[in-house]
Amino acid sequence: MSNKFDAIVKREQSLLCNTYGRYPLAVSKAQGSRLYDLDGREYLDFLSGIAVCSLGHSREDLADVMAEQARTLVHVSNLFYQEPQLDLAEKLLATCAAGKVFFCNSGAEANEGAIKLARRYMHRVRNEDRHEIITLEKSFHGRTLSTLTATGQSGPIKDGYDPLPEGFVTVPFGNVNALRGAIGANTAAIMIEMVQGEGGVRPLPSDYAADIAALCRENGLLLIVDEVQTGMCRTGRFWAHQHYGLVPDIFTSAKALANGLPMGAVLCSDEVAKGFTPGSHATTFGGGGVVSAVAARVVDIMVQEKMAERALEMGAFARARAEGLMVKHPGKIVGTRGLGLLFGIELSCDGPAVWKGLLERGMVCNLAQGTVLRLVPPLTIEKTDIEAFMAALDEVLGTVDPAA
Repeated sequence: MSNKFDAIVKREQSLLCNTYGRYPLAVSKAQGSRLYDLDGREYLDFLSGIAVCSLGHSREDLADVMAEQARTLVHVSNLFYQEPQLDLAEKLLATCAAGKVFFCNSGAEANEGAIKLARRYMHRVRNEDRHEIITLEKSFHGRTLSTLTATGQSGPIKDGYDPLPEGFVTVPFGNVNALRGAIGANTAAIMIEMVQGEGGVRPLPSDYAADIAALCRENGLLLIVDEVQTGMCRTGRFWAHQHYGLVPDIFTSAKALANGLPMGAVLCSDEVAKGFTPGSHATTFGGGGVVSAVAARVVDIMVQEKMAERALEMGAFARARAEGLMVKHPGKIVGTRGLGLLFGIELSCDGPAVWKGLLERGMVCNLAQGTVLRLVPPLTIEKTDIEAFMAALDEVLGTVDPAA
């Protein structure tokens, strides 16, 4: 590592809370699908800020929207009517079957809002004492106390935060009988991800998703879909639930919504929206002028430039190349999975060593569950970049031993 890198590490240690296991990389700038470190070394970005900068880094057109809006209206709070917020709402709702939207600042806040909306709808509209939310094993829904409890993972993520809030039940992934058995008189909703990102890039099987929707209908439950990572064209449809023919009562968005600016959204049916009334839920910063204007432009670009179709094409291209490597390196790749450009390569060799080898070769990606290379590049990624990544992976796999 360079002296510049060592200096920034020491500086951080003296200033910031120690909550992140940082990658051994300090990013000084980013452009398109490239990151650059303090010494100017270039990296191909297959992480895009964890599925956030889906239109690429440092886009001039989005920077222009940001600057123009910042000169007009940045923040006045949600006590006032604001046209940029309404413009975004119209464009976002046009991509789905939802009837209303609430804007906030992050995925965790969006999921927290979805949980609150489900409970309040049951209590105040349906007059039913239902509050429990069922989630799936290995799910990830956020870092607030409620969304952390909803998350179907254990370990450091939950360590030391007891007592966690009541009202959440987690069931095994893919087990319809366990899901059916968990439904009781207090159940308000089932909350799912169409593809579990942090859980190892695991898509819901189609029949399982259909069973979940049927159980919701049969038992009068709300269906909540966490689209924080899967939404905004990432999987090859504007929303991942559209692959499955589902119409959620509530679903959430965040990461890619404003291409790097902090923004989240709770989308819901007109009926379920009755659960929120003035004073029942709020946020100071959510849907401010700048983030709304940028997000509206993001939606326009994604629709006009057919980013969902591009995600399907590039995801299929990446899968074909990865499956070729599986044949070339027996005992090192279990398989591939995902939807569109939310793409996972499951390893049966030393996952951390492979990830490290890729980084050393200028390839940035994520390792989920210790064994799955999670690739969530910008949707603007080029085939030549995917080829370069797979060439680096080919080289790295040649240096590690197969599974015993």
